Amino acid sequence: MQAVSTLSNHDLRDEIKAYWSLRAETFDTQPGHEIFSEDERAAWHALFRKHLGEGQGRDALDLACGTAVVSHILDDLGFKVTGLDWAEPMLERARAKAAKRGREIRFLMGDAENTMEADQSYDVITNRHLVWTLVDPLACFREWHRVLRTGGRVLIVDGDFVNVSPLTRLMKRLTRWAARIGLARDAMHGAPNSDMAETHNRILSRVHFSDGAHADAVVELLKKAGFEKITVDTDLASIHRTQRKNFSFLKGLERATQHRYAICAEK
Repeated sequence: MQAVSTLSNHDLRDEIKAYWSLRAETFDTQPGHEIFSEDERAAWHALFRKHLGEGQGRDALDLACGTAVVSHILDDLGFKVTGLDWAEPMLERARAKAAKRGREIRFLMGDAENTMEADQSYDVITNRHLVWTLVDPLACFREWHRVLRTGGRVLIVDGDFVNVSPLTRLMKRLTRWAARIGLARDAMHGAPNSDMAETHNRILSRVHFSDGAHADAVVELLKKAGFEKITVDTDLASIHRTQRKNFSFLKGLERATQHRYAICAEK
């Protein structure tokens, strides 16, 4: 497999696309990406139901859908789901997963920052761990506002993984120490090898939120894009508790101390 760091003549968006194409191979093996228990699935259902309500056949667009974890949550709740991603290896796995579960989810290749979808064509837009990667989030949020119908909602699930608290920094140091002695094999969760970790850090240094995607900064851009009735939900404890069973003890504590959130905004 060719490391992303060896690729040349790519702009930032191309590098992000290549990075996630390579990550597709192991994406569903990693806690925090795939759902590994019915308790965790129920916790995600509760979060989405809290902010979006029951689907009742409404049209939902799951942006940067990856292998369709969130798409299936929406489908479970009764939404008519379209998953959009620009990494074909992710979409291949998304289609296979939907076929295995017998779900009728439409998948399209496309860019979350320029969807090419029609004006006012969706009632709901969702994404998870996308916003921190955006090159131009204001233009992107305006695009989402265009695609939503009046009264429609966007639900963003993300976090600030740059500006961490002293407690999180301590947990990270302890996790790395534990990894060196074989007690925390998931210390490099999200970066399977050194080449990928280097690529991840290079991308992070060049995106808009290189200094961290804090909820307040995301909210300000959503307002500028025309969104209203914006709520920030940082109570993701029930999800973190269920995920912790699949992390090492220290890694689970580290995630619980991070600034993670769900932001819901209305057109």
